[in-house]
Amino acid sequence: MTQSLTITRPDDWHLHLRDGDMLRAVLPETARHFGRAIIMPNLVPPVVTGEQAGAYRDRILSVLPGDMTFEPLMTLYLTEDTDPEDVAAAHASGLVKAVKLYPAGATTNSASGVRDFDKVRPVLEKMAEIGLPLCTHGEVTDPDIDIFDREAVFIDRVLDPIRQATPGLRVVMEHITTRNAADYVRSQDKDLGATITTHHLIINRNHILVGGIKPHYYCLPVAKREEHRIALRAAATSGDHRFFLGTDSAPHTDANKLQACGCAGCFTATNTMALLAHVFEEDGALDQLEGFASKNGPAFYGLPENPGQITLVKQDAPFAFPEQIDTPDGPVTVFDPGFPVHWTVA
Repeated sequence: MTQSLTITRPDDWHLHLRDGDMLRAVLPETARHFGRAIIMPNLVPPVVTGEQAGAYRDRILSVLPGDMTFEPLMTLYLTEDTDPEDVAAAHASGLVKAVKLYPAGATTNSASGVRDFDKVRPVLEKMAEIGLPLCTHGEVTDPDIDIFDREAVFIDRVLDPIRQATPGLRVVMEHITTRNAADYVRSQDKDLGATITTHHLIINRNHILVGGIKPHYYCLPVAKREEHRIALRAAATSGDHRFFLGTDSAPHTDANKLQACGCAGCFTATNTMALLAHVFEEDGALDQLEGFASKNGPAFYGLPENPGQITLVKQDAPFAFPEQIDTPDGPVTVFDPGFPVHWTVA
């Protein structure tokens, strides 16, 4: 028996595409299903000016296959030297849709991030004035804070003080991983949203560590206890418009994932929509999938919904997704949920 679900074409509100040969190899995996994506700016060197964001956008579009339609939504990497006027001009041109805050040292390619938050206050004030969202990687990097507590501490020490000091600043808490974050979003009545990844709805920290280390499940923020995964699923499937999809799909070659100090990131672009259908059906919330994947994000960013649709189908036999994506730099392993998946995009 075949079951089907047709929804508005979804968007990905947190995506890593990299650059060069890797960009060319992984872009079709997103463009196949998603109409748009917020493109993360943590290249080497990072995308810090409007001019650099425009050049990166051109490189993305130059390798988009001719039979695909996809709009990259560009972001700027916030540094302590970011020029508020450059940010405002990039936003006014329609090019830049958000600015990304990385605490220095928090994740991949974050060395140029912020250490002294007082130094970026003029930028944040300008963003509040013009309505440009701030996307936050929500972890402190203090060595005395346990890695599993970094998100909760960030909310108390960094995020809430920033929001209190900058009225009107619109903020997206990216790739939230804890009940604390979900509860904080619900406690606020405006100017705050949160993305949730596919993999954080599926794995907890046991999946990474029990029975041997699983490098392809290692990501930042790292997956937390089962109680937090359950809280994320409740948020994603609730119909609450403040929560929307941001895959944080992050391609790393197997060589870089499997070394002694492996890279953080899960590559989920290929099978995200099928996995989400599985999760939402399992939680009795298939009717909420369209809101989470296709409607809540555009509403937060003040953009129209995509004009097209996609259809998900479920069959009795599980679908076989590719285990890897071949790239000139080496293979990239596709996220394996650890269970058979009967949904796919038609």
